[in-house]
Amino acid sequence: MKQALIKLHLAIFLAGFTGILGKLIGLNEGLLVWYRIAITVVTLYAWLRYRKQLGKVTAAAVYRLMGVGSLIALHWVFFYGSIKMANVSIGLVCFASVGFFTALLEPLFTAKKISRAEIGLGLLSLLGIYLIFHFDMRYRSGILVGLLSAILAALFSVLNKRYVTVTDSKTMMLYELSGGLLLLTLGMPLYLHYFPPVYLLPTAGDWLWLLILSWLCTVLAMDLMLQSLKKVSAFTQNLSLNLEPVYGILMAFFLFHENASLSPSFYPGVGLIALSVVLQMLRVRRTRE
Repeated sequence: MKQALIKLHLAIFLAGFTGILGKLIGLNEGLLVWYRIAITVVTLYAWLRYRKQLGKVTAAAVYRLMGVGSLIALHWVFFYGSIKMANVSIGLVCFASVGFFTALLEPLFTAKKISRAEIGLGLLSLLGIYLIFHFDMRYRSGILVGLLSAILAALFSVLNKRYVTVTDSKTMMLYELSGGLLLLTLGMPLYLHYFPPVYLLPTAGDWLWLLILSWLCTVLAMDLMLQSLKKVSAFTQNLSLNLEPVYGILMAFFLFHENASLSPSFYPGVGLIALSVVLQMLRVRRTRE
């Protein structure tokens, strides 16, 4: 369990960079995610074939994994949409509601019973988001899009837990992201019609950030997260992911000086989210003991 938690928090630290990179990349959210997944799928497939590590998966499992992977692709589109509509700090803080939605969704798809403690901790995070939403009117659209991305992330993790033993984590990731890439490719003409981009091809700077986003923040982070999911619950994983906004927000303050444009209600809201993470970690430790 200890090793699984270390892998989980290393993955979360890497994930904390995704919001920063989303701000640095000039592509709109749909194209950004398409390029991110395309780079990841191509390089991951080449690597697995070269190392002869591509696991065997039944056709039925492939379809299920691709279906689950479409959820993470949609989550990323809404996540980066939230960042571009508001800012990095708002987009990341909305992600903290994943714990609450997981506590509601996990009992519907697994044998796990509803936990009052998990519902309570999730509501604590949601209250933190409400403080920001209620007192800062400028970012309401970005917050609503961010909450939708959190629901998709929660559903992805819950369903992912059901298939985590199907094959090794890298092969699983390859099929899931292939499903996400297929969905985005089919929907891209319609998406570009309603949300026309400033430009279609990444700039030289975009390519650099996209490679970092794909290799470190996607392949490595997702591999570590899938490995940890074999030992920890989906709720513990998603509530721990609330630390992602903490890392990302601190970086956004330092790099983009976003603290100058946030209302005072932002800070008690983040404080409640951090409190929910600490309480869950203490709860997990006490349960183990």
